[in-house]
Amino acid sequence: MSKTTIPSGYRMPLSNNELQRAIELIHQEFQHSLCVRLNLHRVSAPLFVDGRTGLNDDLNGVERPVSFDIPDVGTDGQVVHSLAKWKRLALKRYEFPEGTGLYTNMNAIRRDEEVDNLHSIYVDWEKHISPKDRNVLYLKETVRDIVGAICDTSAALRNAFPALTFKPDRDVYFITTQELEDRYPDLTPNEREVEICRKHHTVFLMQIGKTLASGKRHDGRAPDYDDWELNGDILMWNPILERSFELSSMGIRVDAAALDRQLTAANCNQRRELPFHKMLLNGQLPQSIGGGIGQSRLCMLLIGTCHIGEVQVSLWDADTTKTCEDAGITLL
Repeated sequence: MSKTTIPSGYRMPLSNNELQRAIELIHQEFQHSLCVRLNLHRVSAPLFVDGRTGLNDDLNGVERPVSFDIPDVGTDGQVVHSLAKWKRLALKRYEFPEGTGLYTNMNAIRRDEEVDNLHSIYVDWEKHISPKDRNVLYLKETVRDIVGAICDTSAALRNAFPALTFKPDRDVYFITTQELEDRYPDLTPNEREVEICRKHHTVFLMQIGKTLASGKRHDGRAPDYDDWELNGDILMWNPILERSFELSSMGIRVDAAALDRQLTAANCNQRRELPFHKMLLNGQLPQSIGGGIGQSRLCMLLIGTCHIGEVQVSLWDADTTKTCEDAGITLL
């Protein structure tokens, strides 16, 4: 059975040719605006890393990396799940000064992702910050800059394609996962996100990964990149799918104290012996803030498509292909 949901009466908002031009405009406008607002410069990113370094992310701790042997090197390469750790190491290697950072387009393979309407590819970014900037005010300021870049991109898109009408809300509503649980104790985490976005449209949900008063977590987050006290997800209301829509997972990264605390809480103390983690615990990496922004999700939201396959090339199962074909939807 297909996991794809097609809203009643949905029609593709642009022709296939117009859609490709709109996608190109979003990529160009958003990356430019993000670079200007956060003072970022583009770098090239790896397709795979050495699994022994601790650089690949395990996401929620259960996802299996795609790996292959490299006989001439004498190790296995792992296709990246994300670049959260690699980017922080790159800040050091490429000698980015405080107040500047990098962005790159991540090409990842997540073999255990569900195939549905929403899974995306990312613009990854990372910025070197001062230790004094490891606070909630700096985090919120950065979130507002990213939302501003999204809104500026939307305005440019509507100007180029007047048939498109979606206008994101610049005003960000900030709430922690504990505050959200307290407000909607009888709902699931996903249902809580839907309700808060239905009401406030643009939301930054903070402190993801930590255990809540209920004894549960709102969602999983690896213990060795984001500080669970200083992270969050940018969510927007999607009027086509009538649901909350995650555009970015981001946060101020762990320092030595936060890494020590979170490795213990997550029962991942064996990672302390990995090269990347040793550098962090020894204070050898710059303090940073960073995240990934769903590039294809951004296109979906701003253009108004209902399936990510309309804006992103991928492989789809037969049921999904049939469902979309019957609805007159072209999957790339």
